[in-house]
Amino acid sequence: MRPKSVLLVIFMLNQKSYMKTAGLDVHKDSIFCAVFNGKHYSDVEVFETFSTSIRKLGDYLKEAEVKRVAMESTSIYWVPVWNILYEMGFELMLVNPFLIKQLPGRKSDVKDAQWIAQLLYKDMLRGSFVPGERIQELRSYTRSYSKLQQRIVRMLTKMDNILVQAGIRLGSLVSDIGGKSMLGVIDALITGERDAVRLSKLVYANKKNKENGKLAAALTGCMKEHHRFNLQMAKAEYDLLIKQSAEYIEKIEAICLRDFPRQSVLLKTIPGVSRISSAVIIAETGADMKVFENSGKLSGWVGLRPKNDESAGKYKSTAITKGNRYLKPILVQIAWAASRSKGSYFKDKFNRLSMRKSSKKALIAMARQISVVVWNVLPDLTPYNPALQVVYEPAKLEAKIRYHQREMERIEKLKP
Repeated sequence: MRPKSVLLVIFMLNQKSYMKTAGLDVHKDSIFCAVFNGKHYSDVEVFETFSTSIRKLGDYLKEAEVKRVAMESTSIYWVPVWNILYEMGFELMLVNPFLIKQLPGRKSDVKDAQWIAQLLYKDMLRGSFVPGERIQELRSYTRSYSKLQQRIVRMLTKMDNILVQAGIRLGSLVSDIGGKSMLGVIDALITGERDAVRLSKLVYANKKNKENGKLAAALTGCMKEHHRFNLQMAKAEYDLLIKQSAEYIEKIEAICLRDFPRQSVLLKTIPGVSRISSAVIIAETGADMKVFENSGKLSGWVGLRPKNDESAGKYKSTAITKGNRYLKPILVQIAWAASRSKGSYFKDKFNRLSMRKSSKKALIAMARQISVVVWNVLPDLTPYNPALQVVYEPAKLEAKIRYHQREMERIEKLKP
């Protein structure tokens, strides 16, 4: 048997090797790596960002007996580094660069890597949420779909602008420039139709505009060959984007049906939530509310809470934070749809808020309430229940209970 002193030394050496940490400063074409053992830094090594080079980085860290590695979330360059090192068995931490910048001591890229390693060793870093492989797959599709919808809107605007240049002002009379009327007229113009009367028959406009000749006047223009050709190219690109959009929807729905069937169904019980918006919620939150301590944390992360901009007891601004740029607009869209759902709690709430706030502020408040409902629905895997709306926010429930208790006490004092 080995003496206890020898075992103690071996144990301390193992602890020391385990405590070694590495900091990575990831750039587009290079990765700066520094190892810290509690007292000294190793020489900063520079690796390229090719997959083979990242694996060499992993081998270097293993030789240095490093298990814990931290890196900044630099654009998208950190993703392949994370994936390869995760496969190689390292304990990884992804850190928001903004949080590291709050701590003094950084002067160069070399110092960045050393600084990250030292902060990790001293447990002064707070890791960001990195979803699993299934969520990453779904997130890649939903984010690409979101960008695709923005391109579709830009293409519709481009086609409308071409029509305006040709003297055709149909966009001023139809409610949706992406509707059947607009697209039908565009297709007819591309094929060579110029007669305003025949074009007006393709438009589902109100009777008044048709009878007073306003529609025919809007369809009378000066369409030249370059207008027609530009319109044809824009329409072809629009059709391609619509086709790609449908393919993305198929992918998104297949993943939700395969991996998150229960969550998708439950989210769609919330007024205003569609199949795509439910997929975006799952993709961005990971369908795991354990990451958020309470519903307020989720609302703040999304960007639906006011900034804490107060000085000397005075609020300088009530603007909301930036938050998640993919989830925030989806929740606002859900709130807009929910505020128009007949007989729903959200419609009544929106109408009440609109009486004392602007419609925009009321909509943001509704979106925040939607995020609270999501935080309550996903962990329990229970459908949305309008009767439990107050229970979804315990702080407000407690405030209402205190209010009614004070009212009861006041009434008791008024009794003779």
